[in-house]
Amino acid sequence: MGRLGNAKIHVERAVKQKKIFMIQGHYPVIRCLLRQRGWVEKKMVHHTGAALPHPQKELDNSVVGDGDTTEDEVEEEDEKVQPPQLGDFDNILECDDLDGIHALMSRMVRNETPYLIWTTRRDLLDCRLLAKDQMINHYARAGSFTTKVGLCLNLRNLPWFDEADADSFFPRCYRLGAEDDKKAFIEDFWLTAARSVLKLVVKSEWKPHSVLADGEDATGDKKPKKQERKPVMVSPEFVDEALSACQEHLSSIAHRDIDKDTDAPLCLSPEGWALFLQRYYQVVHEGVELRHLDAQVQRCEDTLQQLRAVVPQIDMEGDCNIWIVKPGAKSRGRGITCMNHLEEMLKVVDRDSVITKDGNSVHLCNNSIQKHLENSCYRHPMLPADNMWSSQKFQAHLQETGAPNAWSTIIVPGMKAAVIHALQTSQDTVQGRKASFELYGADFVFGEDFHPWLIEINASPTMAPSTAVTAQLCAGVQADTLRVVIDWRLDHSCDTGAFELIYKQPAVEVPQYMGIRLLVEGSTIKKPGAMCHRRTGIHPALPHLLTRRGSGEGKDSGTPTHSPLPLPQAP
Repeated sequence: MGRLGNAKIHVERAVKQKKIFMIQGHYPVIRCLLRQRGWVEKKMVHHTGAALPHPQKELDNSVVGDGDTTEDEVEEEDEKVQPPQLGDFDNILECDDLDGIHALMSRMVRNETPYLIWTTRRDLLDCRLLAKDQMINHYARAGSFTTKVGLCLNLRNLPWFDEADADSFFPRCYRLGAEDDKKAFIEDFWLTAARSVLKLVVKSEWKPHSVLADGEDATGDKKPKKQERKPVMVSPEFVDEALSACQEHLSSIAHRDIDKDTDAPLCLSPEGWALFLQRYYQVVHEGVELRHLDAQVQRCEDTLQQLRAVVPQIDMEGDCNIWIVKPGAKSRGRGITCMNHLEEMLKVVDRDSVITKDGNSVHLCNNSIQKHLENSCYRHPMLPADNMWSSQKFQAHLQETGAPNAWSTIIVPGMKAAVIHALQTSQDTVQGRKASFELYGADFVFGEDFHPWLIEINASPTMAPSTAVTAQLCAGVQADTLRVVIDWRLDHSCDTGAFELIYKQPAVEVPQYMGIRLLVEGSTIKKPGAMCHRRTGIHPALPHLLTRRGSGEGKDSGTPTHSPLPLPQAP
C-alpha cells in the first residue's frame, strides 16, 4: 500500500476515535507525543474564517473571557522559538515531518472537528461554543488568580474557605487604584515605618558605637575631624511616637478599643504621620542619627515580640519600608519598580493603576530578566552560567548549608498549601468545564527561614527550552500533562509522571429540585381567655374557623392545621 493509502487509513482511524488535535504556537513536544498516540493535527487557521469557532462579537467581554485578562498575563507570548534541547526526549526530533506525511494528513482533516485544542490564550475562542467532548487547555474567568489584582482580591476571602491567614504566605498587597485599598495601604505604610523604628533601636544595641541619649561623646574617638560638624539627630521622642503607634495597632487587633469613643483622637493624626515619615526618611535614607533612651530598648523588644504573634510578615518586611510597585496584569518583570517613599508611590498611582506588594530589599527576577544581563566576573564560581538550578541541585545546596530537611518539611508543604488556598478562593469565579484543563506556573520566593512566599500565578507558563534546566523540566511537564488529561481518562491506574493529587475537596450534595410546593404546618395558638368563648359559641366575625360538625369540641387543640376552609358537606 502506498504512502497516500497509509495516510488515509491512519486518518480514518483517528477520525473514528476522535483523535484530532489543534495547536496554536510552537509546541514540538506536545505535537510529537500526540502523534505517537495516533492523533492527527488539524492546522489552525489564523485569518478570518478560522477553523476555530470565533466568539460572538456581540457577547460581553466579561462573559467570553476573564474581563481582566490581558496579553501580558500570558507568559508564553513573545518568547523566541529555540531549538528543543530535550535530553531524554531526543526521540521527539524523529517526529519532524521530513516526508510531508503529517502535512498531508492535516489537509485530510481540515474539515473535521478537533477534540483537543491547545492555545496560548484563553480568549481565542468561546468555550461555550465547544462540544462537551472537545478538550481545551484553558478555563474561562481564570483571571481571578492568574492576575495580581485577582489574586490580591480573592485571597482576602480565604477565611470563608479555610482556617488560614493569607498574610502567612502571600505578601501584603493593595490595589492603589481603588480608594479603599489606597487608604489601607497608606495606613500600612505608616505602621511599617513605626515597626522599622523599633527594629532600628533594637539593632543599635548590638553596635559598639551606639549613641547615648544624654549627648555624651563616645570615648576613644580616633576621628576628631567628624566632630567639627555636629550631625543632625532625631530625639528619643520620635521612638516614643513609634511605640505608641505600635501599641495602638496591637490594641486595635485585640479589639481592646471597642469601647473607645469614636471621636477620641488617634495617637498620630495624618499631619502627625507626615512629620513622622519625614524624620523616618532622615534616619533610614539620609543617615541621620537616631537617639534613644536605654529604657526604650526593652520596650521596643517587648512590643516587637507582641507584634510577631499577630503580624506574620514582620521579619520579612525589613526596616527600610521597601515596596514593589508593578502593573496589575503584566508578567516577566515588566513595569516593576521598587519604592520606599509614600509620596512617590501615590504619584505613580495618579498616572497608572498599579498594585503594590510588600517586599524585602532583594532583587526578584527570573530568566526573562536575567537573559538580558551579563554575568559579573566577581560572581561565585559554583553558580551556573544561566543562573538556574534544578530542584535536585537546590536540595543538595540545602544539605551542604545544614538544612537537609527544609525542602521536604517547610518548602514543599508551604508551596502546596499556598496553591491550594489560591484555588479555594477562586473556585466560585472560575467557570468550570469538565473537558477543560490548564497548566499554571506559580512563582515563589523563600525567606531566610526557608518559608515560601507566593508572588504570583501565571497562565500558560512558557515551555521554551531557555536553559539546560527548563529544557528538561518543560519537556517532562508537557509529557506528564498529556498523561493526566488523555491517558488517565482511559486508565486511572496509568502513570501520571511527576504530577500528584495534593487536594480533593469533598463534594457537596445538591438536593434535587422538586418544583414549587409550599406548605405551612403548625398548631393553633389560643389566648388564655379564649376557652370561655369556645363554650358559648364561635365568634361570628371568624366564620373561617368553623370546623366540620361532629369533629368533637376541643379536639382540634394542638392538631396540625392544613386547610383554612371548612370541608364540604355531603348532600
